[in-house]
Amino acid sequence: MSRSSLRSLPAADPTGPPSLLRDRNFVRLSWARTVSVLGNGFARVALSFAVLGLPGATPGELSLVLACQALPQLLFVLVGGVIADRVPRVRLLTAAELTGAAAYTGLAAMTLTGHAPLAALAGLATVAGLATALFFPAMTAVVPEIVPADRLTEANAVLRMGMNTAMLLGLALSGAVVSVVGAGWALAANAASFLAGAGLIAGIRIRIRTPRPLRTGGGSGWADMREGWREFTSHQWLWVVVLQYTFVVAAMSAETGVLGPLVSEHGLGGARAWSTVMAAQAAGTIAGAALAARLRPRRPMLVAVLATFPAAVPMLLLGLHAPLWPTAVAAFLAGVSGDVFGVLWSTTLQREVPAAALSRVSSYDWFGSLAFAPVGLYAAGPLAAAAGADVALLGCADVVVLATTGALLAPGVRRLGAR
Repeated sequence: MSRSSLRSLPAADPTGPPSLLRDRNFVRLSWARTVSVLGNGFARVALSFAVLGLPGATPGELSLVLACQALPQLLFVLVGGVIADRVPRVRLLTAAELTGAAAYTGLAAMTLTGHAPLAALAGLATVAGLATALFFPAMTAVVPEIVPADRLTEANAVLRMGMNTAMLLGLALSGAVVSVVGAGWALAANAASFLAGAGLIAGIRIRIRTPRPLRTGGGSGWADMREGWREFTSHQWLWVVVLQYTFVVAAMSAETGVLGPLVSEHGLGGARAWSTVMAAQAAGTIAGAALAARLRPRRPMLVAVLATFPAAVPMLLLGLHAPLWPTAVAAFLAGVSGDVFGVLWSTTLQREVPAAALSRVSSYDWFGSLAFAPVGLYAAGPLAAAAGADVALLGCADVVVLATTGALLAPGVRRLGAR
């Protein structure tokens, strides 16, 4: 080949594979999420032991504090979507991280000093939950603002790989950290992770400007919410899959929160066996994100919905009292398929929904998917007492299969093509 022909070749594509991990904005976002999720892994264990370690603490008080953290995530996520479509999303993400840092700093200080009134604990837990409700709708929509459209699948996969690895590491280390330095310092570490995340996100510079609706006279938040609802319901594949996952998440919450531990305690091998199953599923999510980065299906929603079926297999094996290792392998494969779904879902949402409404639509996704999770947790105990945990797990598997089959009946799910 002559030099002239070499000169005529096109220059290397600046959006080619090497550039994503060299992109300053994306690297900042990725590290921010990884660090914050690592801290949250500590906090999941630390907050429970912080409350229970206080003089005279009761299980009821622990339930109250955890409920105060969880409920705002559901109740205010729609408000978070409206705000994120009105203000610069990077600023909102930074503010949410700083709010979480302040809440966990307060929780850590009260735990370390031993002066922790229940009302103050519940109030700070509520603030932490509110920060989460503000964060996630903006997070979904900020990715397309810093990553080119043809790199969204890879970007979502890399983000999930980092977060899944951090959560696995955080959960694995949290028990040791709480045992060695105490719950208060573990909560302080989580506060520091939020501060680090805020600093990283604050340095992001948006280069893909999202068009926002011009407001003269100030449209109300309710009007914005209704507009987001119209956008949400206008895509059949979107509302069908969110409806599907309303039931799937409820079944999975019942499995992982109540029924799986009950079956493990009475036959699988106790807490160590259940920890093995959960670790296998967490490892599967990391592998699933890596696999999803390479997938380019012609029918992304069809593949994503089909990838939900393996979630029923660990439930089925637990309900049938299968040995530990087949159950752990099934949990690993469920983790793989779950993150294949997650990457394809996030990418399709970011590509198909107009950028100006993406946070509001994402908030309806979060709200719908999480709406029945508390129901699954609350119903699991009475169902296990009435029919047995094994029978209840078989019922959860049925719910996953039926909800997923129902989603496949929708033409919008089967026919939606990749751009």
